[in-house]
Amino acid sequence: MTTTVVIPLFDGITALDAIGPYEVLHQVPDIDVVFAGKQLGPVRCDHGMLGLLVDRPIAEIEHADVLLVPGGPGTRDCLADNEFRAWVRDIHRMTQFTTSVCSGSLVLAAAGLLDGLPATSHYSVLQLLGELGAAPTTQRVVELLPHRVITAAGVSSGIDMALRLVELLRDADTARAAQLIIEHDPQPPVDAGSPEKAGPRILERAASMGAQRASQAS
Repeated sequence: MTTTVVIPLFDGITALDAIGPYEVLHQVPDIDVVFAGKQLGPVRCDHGMLGLLVDRPIAEIEHADVLLVPGGPGTRDCLADNEFRAWVRDIHRMTQFTTSVCSGSLVLAAAGLLDGLPATSHYSVLQLLGELGAAPTTQRVVELLPHRVITAAGVSSGIDMALRLVELLRDADTARAAQLIIEHDPQPPVDAGSPEKAGPRILERAASMGAQRASQAS
């Protein structure tokens, strides 16, 4: 049986939030990944350099086995989009799993799917996640299987979440095979992949680099 994974795209998306999970999921022959959006055609990623293509309008999608909401600065517009939030709620009713990467969890929270529940996101928006009704945690991947919800932290954690999704949807060996195909064997030359590891000096450098990128994109 084919499993359909729907990934909504929007302007200001962080590319790896969508493409990282896609690279894992599409390795499985009977998993189809659909890139959806409010309008057909390209969306521009967070710093405007890269475009991704919407293949199907969300208005035509009434069901998904898995909904995977990516993050990025563009999620702020999604939070204010009543139509999009209603669509997320409607799709969630029939999913096997509703998932997010990075600040995509803000959208799930704004849609009322995380009220009082533990959830994760990029470290820079955990406070906002709490203000939207979730119980923020710094875990890399948070599974709420009775609620059919999984949230992943910042950007690269979406790859880990997608491997777990393959394990849940199929089995552990299929997940291992997908991991091998993409050769996901992290051995970073530096070790500052979380705020706790990075420390104040690197956090300040990261914030400065982010602000510079944002000003260049505007």
